[in-house]
Amino acid sequence: MSYSLNELYRTVGVSKQAVQQARIRQESFDRELFELVSLVDQLKEEHPGCGVEKMYYTLKPSWMGRDKFCEVFLELGYGVQRVRNYHRTTFRGELHYPNLIEGMSVSRPFQVIQSDITYFSLGQEHYYLIFIIDVYTRLIVGYAASDHMRTEANSGALKMALKVMEYQPWGIIHHSDRGSQYGSHEYTQQLDSNNIRISMGVVAWENAYAERVNGIIKNEYLKRWEIKDFKDLTRKVAKAVNHYNEKRKHRAFNMRHTPMSFYKNLIDLPTQERPTVSIYTQGRKNFERASSPFEVYPREEPLAHVCPMEINKC
Repeated sequence: MSYSLNELYRTVGVSKQAVQQARIRQESFDRELFELVSLVDQLKEEHPGCGVEKMYYTLKPSWMGRDKFCEVFLELGYGVQRVRNYHRTTFRGELHYPNLIEGMSVSRPFQVIQSDITYFSLGQEHYYLIFIIDVYTRLIVGYAASDHMRTEANSGALKMALKVMEYQPWGIIHHSDRGSQYGSHEYTQQLDSNNIRISMGVVAWENAYAERVNGIIKNEYLKRWEIKDFKDLTRKVAKAVNHYNEKRKHRAFNMRHTPMSFYKNLIDLPTQERPTVSIYTQGRKNFERASSPFEVYPREEPLAHVCPMEINKC
């Protein structure tokens, strides 16, 4: 016994024309999806820890909405696994400074910069990364990779940051934890000589912006790339920072800007029209004047660290 297609269509209650239109739509969807997967693969090569929602806001496919995009690419296996770090990188120095930024409203670039040290393991070797981030624009203005925890690496990152900020006529506050590197005579003198005020926090969430960028660079980039040695690590850190500054859309800017594009858009914007970022108050989220809850606190809670070397060698 055999049936014609027309009889089958009548049985299930659809027209031949509707079936043909559905087939055409599916073929069109498959073609566009194939092209989109190629773009996603290219994006993942540059930014291997990029989540599917951030992929959507980066690529902005006109024919697919955010929810559908996330659904499709999660099903295709493009979700990101969390990577944790449990290594301590700083030990409190003897010289302490008060926290000058708690509850502060930041309204311009380079008003407050934050810095932190994070640990990175490569085979049996242990390396350390230093980042300095501008709280207002989220730009990484200074960074360094080092095979030791001495102050020289921090000073190198600060020198880089000073070159970026040298044309800014305003006062700057440098905020960090109470690590011995940040309280060293060499580092504090470097700040003092450039008229930069020193601020320090006691616990991790008081340095949330720097903590957050540590996690982004390590977990979204470095830990997902093949890195051969320290020289290669140095190159990959520079590559990650460049992508973060220039191409990675930021939640703090409602996924419309990268840190660099946000900074460039501010140049011609009158002061009274610039957004204001409110820094946490008493270690708690403060969203009253912030454009995004992710501005003032990391999405992952700060993690404890354990130094792989003896304390007296760190």
